[in-house]
Amino acid sequence: MIDWNLVGLAFTPYMIWICLLGTTLGILWGAMPGLSTTMAMALLIGLSAGMDQYPAIMFMLGVYTGSVFGGAISAVLINIPGTPDAVPTMMEGHALAKKGEGGLALGTAIAASFMGNWVGILILISLIPVILFLALLFRSWEMFLLAMWGIAICGSMSSGELPLKGWISGWVGLLVAFTGLDAIHGTPRFTFGVGILEDGISYIPILIGLFGLTEILRVLPKKNPTGIPQEVGRVVPPFSMLWKYSRTAIRSGLIGTVIGAIPGAGANVASFLSYDVARRRAKPEEQAKWGKGSYEGIVSAEVANNANVGGSMLPTLTLGIPGNAAAAAILAALELKNVVVGPTIQVENPGLIYFIYFALIIANFLMYGMAIALVKPCVKLFSLPPTLLMPLIIPICVIGAFAVNLNFFDVYIMFAAGIVGYILWRYGFPLAPMVLAVILGPLADENLRRALTIFEDKEWWFVLTQPVGTILLVVVLYTFYDGIFKRGKK
Repeated sequence: MIDWNLVGLAFTPYMIWICLLGTTLGILWGAMPGLSTTMAMALLIGLSAGMDQYPAIMFMLGVYTGSVFGGAISAVLINIPGTPDAVPTMMEGHALAKKGEGGLALGTAIAASFMGNWVGILILISLIPVILFLALLFRSWEMFLLAMWGIAICGSMSSGELPLKGWISGWVGLLVAFTGLDAIHGTPRFTFGVGILEDGISYIPILIGLFGLTEILRVLPKKNPTGIPQEVGRVVPPFSMLWKYSRTAIRSGLIGTVIGAIPGAGANVASFLSYDVARRRAKPEEQAKWGKGSYEGIVSAEVANNANVGGSMLPTLTLGIPGNAAAAAILAALELKNVVVGPTIQVENPGLIYFIYFALIIANFLMYGMAIALVKPCVKLFSLPPTLLMPLIIPICVIGAFAVNLNFFDVYIMFAAGIVGYILWRYGFPLAPMVLAVILGPLADENLRRALTIFEDKEWWFVLTQPVGTILLVVVLYTFYDGIFKRGKK
């Protein structure tokens, strides 16, 4: 049932203002070179800690929607993608900018982002009741396997080299998640006699350290980019151009939503895959423009990575498994407000899911308006040298880590996570699997121990009589097989 009071709450001036604030900060953050969507979510989650439940949700969804687009601004203007999923946009958009069409390229990216969000939202609304029904079939054993599958697929898809590196990163995240008293018997694990560790290690300082401090350590040594254009020209594209690429937009939206629903895949996978599919299916006269400035290439990439927002919310809301690291921050924000996501979300939080629908719709409209308004002011931001910009972010990291529990220990955890993250990055280990493992670790641990208690008096083969669990077990094993014997060989 739709709670129209909650729907009306989403359209109140205060809620729209909060969403506008989040969207604006998301766009600005995503537009800064080297600052990813996940980093924006991880750092700005601290600002939502002092808000009530519904304003915090509006704020974080606004940040999510805005930051996904924001990476296109620096990608087009200065040939540096603000976010990893903006790389295809950079390849086509900057070529157009050098021809004096930077404003039109950005306007096309804005319109494509707007369309992509709509595709993701509509699919989310239409499919979530079905998935909620299926999710009720998942019990302790099935939820454990779901968590393991999320970590496994993230590890295999995030690693640019060997899949083993992604899995190692995930296992390290699991060890961090297991620190503290276990949820079933209250036995200390990995505390080494330190009392403060008995409460466990909060995932938010880990998020901020891995994607905030690590990014600072990566970007700070780089030189200030040059050649920033001062004029961007026309911004709003003609409708005829958008209609010309409508088929590409629909196909890319479907790809982005499906990829987003796969735990761990992420918007970068969606944008690259959609870009490649669109390039292969383009007409011969259009293919000649790819790599030299193709508006169709911008549409395919931006529609896909924005449709990924709605797709990533599918497993996050229905199963409690974040579709990517940015969705993990949404999950963390919900948990901070004692919102239990998963199959019982409609029972424990009546009407919340419809509030999230309309919050995404409002954030999409605000993103479109603010993106057009902020294009030219954002150009000025890139004149700041990294030696000035990056040190300014360090206090934000500290405040974000401290604000959650008002505990300096979390600040130390954040710095430790940042240093460890930088070392792992230097040796080619992806960080996304570790973040998802920290989030999914308690879910996997608690459900595995509960399932073992339930199956204690059963024969070992009894687990194979659970249809959903058996299917998931096969999927998990195939994921490891695919990474080791297929992708590993490549």
